[in-house]
Amino acid sequence: MGMDPLGARSQFVDIQTLPTWQQQLDNDGEEKRLVRSHSMLSQSFPSPFPYRPDINRKIILFVGDIALLNCTAVVNTSNESLNDKNPTSDSIHQLAGPELRDELLKLKGCRTGEAKLTKGFNLAARFIIHTVGPKYKAKYRTAAESSLYSCYRNIMQLAAEQSMASVGFCVVTTIKRGYPPEDATHIALRTVRRFLENHGNSIETVVFAVSDTEESVFKKLLPLYYPRSEGEEKACLPLIPADIGNSEGEPVVPERRIRITEKPGSIEDECEEDSLELDLGQVGTHAFARMEGDVDKQRKLILQGQMSEAAMQKQHQRNYGRWLCRARAEDLSDIAALKALYQTGVDICGRTVMVVVGRNIPVTLIDLEKALLYFIHVMDHITVKEYVMVYFHTLTGEHNHLDTDFLKKLYDIVDVNVSGMKEKVRYLDNLQQLFTCIKPEQLDIPPFVLEYDARVNGPYHHSEASGL
Repeated sequence: MGMDPLGARSQFVDIQTLPTWQQQLDNDGEEKRLVRSHSMLSQSFPSPFPYRPDINRKIILFVGDIALLNCTAVVNTSNESLNDKNPTSDSIHQLAGPELRDELLKLKGCRTGEAKLTKGFNLAARFIIHTVGPKYKAKYRTAAESSLYSCYRNIMQLAAEQSMASVGFCVVTTIKRGYPPEDATHIALRTVRRFLENHGNSIETVVFAVSDTEESVFKKLLPLYYPRSEGEEKACLPLIPADIGNSEGEPVVPERRIRITEKPGSIEDECEEDSLELDLGQVGTHAFARMEGDVDKQRKLILQGQMSEAAMQKQHQRNYGRWLCRARAEDLSDIAALKALYQTGVDICGRTVMVVVGRNIPVTLIDLEKALLYFIHVMDHITVKEYVMVYFHTLTGEHNHLDTDFLKKLYDIVDVNVSGMKEKVRYLDNLQQLFTCIKPEQLDIPPFVLEYDARVNGPYHHSEASGL
């Protein structure tokens, strides 16, 4: 314990004395439980976050006050004016002393996602990195994800540029900004992990300083991104979310894609010639991963006594699980960039809308197995809710048609209930009809489709549809 000039006790925590994440393995007993429950799955797929003891030794989970840490820099989370009142900020200000406030006034604020540096004043830390987390609104989820990624990424970048040996992170997302804690923790952990892998040689220690209430989420999710043994890596593979961003951990967002988190219903569409189709039938809670499958085929086998229903279900689920693990481990950014399948807004019933653009499927050029993985990857979290597929058939040629092998393989893995699909398909001739079901601002329509529709059907007049 040192004394500060005013004679008050300035206690601090020496990070050298704290156990690393790798050392915390034996105290947890958590791992053995996990390994038993998941040992069946995914022997053959590599984890996107493999066991790296060298990285784990850099990570510390600390339950306590960030302002006490003697890291090279600690992180302060604030608002755009850098005068937010929150427990982290209050504690840092109280210990750093009044000079910090004066210094922050000179900075003239900080934009969301940015990071700014000041001295640490009376803190044990030499520097304070100030950042501003996003306000969270479900309908702008992707924007919030990108901003939160930027906070963590920019802090790590500053630390590396300034040759800092250690950095202490608070939880950047404060309660009043409304970011779901678990979602935020996924982004924090994966962004820091990717930075340490790619650019982090000079950084020796990253401390996640959490409160008692935040600790449980970190303990639950740390093993996904920083497994402490090969067993833990295997056990956590099925728990890693489908969306893990690019090689830097940055969310991959086709421009203007809006992610919807409310619970929508369901449509499906298909399209012939230069028409659009939209299915407004209820697909019901769709059975992608639950594998309802082609019931007739199953019944036939069951009647022939070849396979019990439960056994088939299980076999399917295992097969799907294996594909999903592969989809999560593979870099699919080249397929995503085609913009042949992407999520956009919601229809008038609030159901998530998925768009398929026939013309953007370069069947002869793409690796169909990768396309399959991408389809599974994107659709996995969509199909648990009700959703709508809008397929644009505009200007497709022979070379855009997927071959039957591909579709058969897709049906086998995903086991879509094809028998009920036909009644659910609606063929639409123009965008005007589509806009009666899905508002134009909810759709990210390829420009060539808009141009084609305007040429063939005349320009779209918003007023005509406003009564619908």
